[in-house]
Amino acid sequence: MKLIGEYLREKYGCKVYKIALNGGFTCPNRDGKLDIRGCIFCSEGGSGEFAEDPHKAITQQIEDGKKRVEAKNKRGKYIAYFQAYTGTYAPVSKLREIFYEAINHPDIVLLSIATRPDCLPDYVLELLAELNRIKPVWVELGLQTIHEKSVEYIRRGYETKIYDEAVQKLHSIGVSVITHVILGLPGETARDMLETVRYICDSGSDGIKLQLLHVLKGTDLEKDYLEGKFDTLSEDEYMDILKRCIAIIPENVVIHRLTGDGPKRLLVAPLWSADKKHVINRIRKEVL
Repeated sequence: MKLIGEYLREKYGCKVYKIALNGGFTCPNRDGKLDIRGCIFCSEGGSGEFAEDPHKAITQQIEDGKKRVEAKNKRGKYIAYFQAYTGTYAPVSKLREIFYEAINHPDIVLLSIATRPDCLPDYVLELLAELNRIKPVWVELGLQTIHEKSVEYIRRGYETKIYDEAVQKLHSIGVSVITHVILGLPGETARDMLETVRYICDSGSDGIKLQLLHVLKGTDLEKDYLEGKFDTLSEDEYMDILKRCIAIIPENVVIHRLTGDGPKRLLVAPLWSADKKHVINRIRKEVL
């Protein structure tokens, strides 16, 4: 088992913190290209509630992010992480401007971009290859699940084969891939979740993020939850699933996340996940 903190410390010889940036993107699931509702679990902020202010220049966002963690990271380095919405869904001129500004910052050691597998046209791949020759580039793909009923329910908007093609294309230009999976999607069993994790590991993904399903205010998922259509995982259930997931993740796949926390002002369920310190301590004691 290889955790991201250990991996980065081995590679760079110091702590490396992610700074969540906001490039002011949107998403084809929101602008009408595929849908206008977004994925069923996604908040109005496009998972960017912890990101910096999109109205500020990228350099200023990086400086603001550094200030937030300077007490913990006095001599460390940083990852520029474009987290909100779909990080490659924009004209190439805009992508080039903001990505180059981020990657050329002296305290940034690598660039990480969260996006959809169906938003990687050739011009984006060419740009990513350019950037990867300056500093390492990671692309984080939101797969979430391989099960078709869940894919339809969450309104993912692309077939799983598109994910497989994206992994191959990114590897062909030397870019590392991190894949997101949501644990606890409505109707999925532990076996279903483990099948998705195993699929990701077999796909060639370099890393994996295990994310607890959060029900957030203002989402269509909240409506279904309040109508009693599904239950979220209990803390004990989540710990058990995490153990089983970790047991099948090979050493060459870096684990980038083991939980995740929804913004407290938006969190509807599971409320136990709001106590992040407690959850992390329990994971360390019982799972790792």
